[in-house]
Amino acid sequence: MTDTRGQQTQQAASPLPGERQPQQPGGPYHPPQAYQTQGGNAAAVRRPRTGARTAPRVRKARLRVAKADPWSVMKVSFLLSIALGICTIVAAAVLWMVMDAMGVFSTVGGTISEATGSNESNGFDLQSFLSLPNVLLFTTVIAVIDVVLATALATLGAFIYNLSAGFVGGVELTLAEDE
Repeated sequence: MTDTRGQQTQQAASPLPGERQPQQPGGPYHPPQAYQTQGGNAAAVRRPRTGARTAPRVRKARLRVAKADPWSVMKVSFLLSIALGICTIVAAAVLWMVMDAMGVFSTVGGTISEATGSNESNGFDLQSFLSLPNVLLFTTVIAVIDVVLATALATLGAFIYNLSAGFVGGVELTLAEDE
């Protein structure tokens, strides 16, 4: 049979004995129909959705971390420890400024000076010892030591993980993908 555009169409085959006759469009049941693309290849059969809306399907995958590359662990830990060192220096400076604005150093320094002083000397001068440059210098030294130690320990941790993963297989992770 040929439609109005000159393309061939398929006629619906009559049902076999005992099969249910599909109802005409407009009824509650529409049988799946095959359709053709312009290239003439038969495409997939579309079926109507029935019933309630289903929950989104979640795909899960179980993966195993079998090896951690020590070079990449070292690079990442170096950058993270530098960031932590910068945060430490900034936090120390801000804390010093807040405590200086509140008068903590002058009050505590005066008390210590009176307690350690005598008639000939003024005692221990806390304010010159805890000046901002001294505090920042001490904090910078601690931050540099932290950068070196954190980088070395993370790299050593990667080597130890690789050794233990060879014996027990590594850490298993379950990842889920929402659709």
